[in-house]
Amino acid sequence: MPAKVLLVEDNEMNRDMLSRRLTKKGYTVTIAVDGLQAVTRASSDEPDLILMDVSLPEIDGWKATRRIKAEPGTQAIPIIALTAHAMSGDREKAIAAGCDEFDTKPVDLMRLIGKMSALLGNGGAA
Repeated sequence: MPAKVLLVEDNEMNRDMLSRRLTKKGYTVTIAVDGLQAVTRASSDEPDLILMDVSLPEIDGWKATRRIKAEPGTQAIPIIALTAHAMSGDREKAIAAGCDEFDTKPVDLMRLIGKMSALLGNGGAA
């Protein structure tokens, strides 16, 4: 069974590129384009893992993560924060917000899949 990944990304080019690459690797990918949609989809889509951009419209990825981790039905979903503007302390900020892992953009696909696999515990892909 392929792992279901919720990709939260407001940039259309980044979203398209990453979703196509993950699909080719055997993941089932659903999309959210802002933080509010991410919170709703985390509950309705029941993903196995969330890739959360931190710079989002409506509510940012930090707030969306806190909301997802505060809900009993979604708090166990692993979340990897993704940011293009990595600054010192961002990894710690991601963990403090409830993220399980942190990665930078542009995405190094093999590094990201390694982190995803570790969080999924079973390799995740088909």
